[in-house]
Amino acid sequence: MNLLISFSGGETSAYMTKWIIENWRERYSKILVVFANTGQENEQTLEFVKKCDDHFNFGTVWVEAVQFHGERRAPSFKIVNFETAARDGAPFEDAITKYGIPNQKFKDCTRNLKQKPIEAYAKSRGWENGSYDLAIGIRADEVDRMSVNAHKRQIVYPLIKDNPMTKPKINSWWATQPFRLELKGYQGNCKWCWKKSFRKHFTLIGENPEYYDFPRRMEEQYAFIGPEFLKDTSARPLDPNYRRTFFRGNKSVDDLFAEYEAKKHLFTPADDEAAVFDPDFDIGSGCEESCEVFSDEDNVGV
Repeated sequence: MNLLISFSGGETSAYMTKWIIENWRERYSKILVVFANTGQENEQTLEFVKKCDDHFNFGTVWVEAVQFHGERRAPSFKIVNFETAARDGAPFEDAITKYGIPNQKFKDCTRNLKQKPIEAYAKSRGWENGSYDLAIGIRADEVDRMSVNAHKRQIVYPLIKDNPMTKPKINSWWATQPFRLELKGYQGNCKWCWKKSFRKHFTLIGENPEYYDFPRRMEEQYAFIGPEFLKDTSARPLDPNYRRTFFRGNKSVDDLFAEYEAKKHLFTPADDEAAVFDPDFDIGSGCEESCEVFSDEDNVGV
C-alpha cells in the first residue's frame, strides 16, 4: 500500500508530513507529498512550502489544476515549482471560466483546484484509486472536520489517532524550529477565501484591500457562468438581478467593502487569541488556517 500526503501549506500539515516521514516509512511502500497551488495562496504559504522542502527534505511535488473546457472531464494537473507557481490566480480563473464562481451553494473550488489535480497526479504515477491511502492534516481538536466517508475513501488522520495533536502542541513544536509560516490564523493560506467569516474579511479589507482585486474581477467577468444559467428556466425563471457572487448571503466584493465602511467602527478586528463571538461577524463557512482536500462539504454532488 502507498501513501499520498496532501500538504496544504499550513503548519499542522507540515508537522504531520514530517512525522509521517519519520514514523511511517515501514508502513507504506511509497510515500508522495503533493501541494496544489490555486494561484491565490499567500506568498508566505509558498515560501513556507519551499522552506519545508529545503529544511526537512519533503520532496514535495507542486501541482496546479488544468481544466478541459468543452468536455465533461475532471481537471488534470501540471507540475510547477516555487519559481513557476502562479501568483496571479490563473489556475483559479481557469476553473471559474468552466464551473463558475464558487460560493456557499457551489462548493467546488477545493475539489477542482486541489483534490482532482492531486488525484490525477497520483494516477499519472500509476497509483489507481484504492491502491493508496491519503493523509490529511487535521488535529485531535478538529475531529468535527473529519470526513464521514474517511474509511471508504481511505483517508487517514495521523494527528487524531496515531499521534494526537492540538493547536497549542503544534505551536509549541514550531516554536523550536528555525522558521515558521509567517501568517496569522485569520489570514489563512488563501488570501481572501470565501469561507472566511465577515470579521476576517473586514480585518483583511482594512489591512490588505488589494487582496480582493482578483475576486472583484472574477465577479465582473464571470458572474453568469454556471449550470443554472444553462437550464430551461421558463417554469421557474431566475431572478433578473441574480448573478453569482462569492460571499455568504449572496454578497459581492463591493458589498463587503460597503459593509466594512459602514461597520468598521462596530467590530473588533480578528485576533488569533480573541474569544469574542458575534453572529453578525463570526459565522463563516469552514475556512480554517488551511484548506484541506476531501472534506465532505467540498464533495457535495461528486
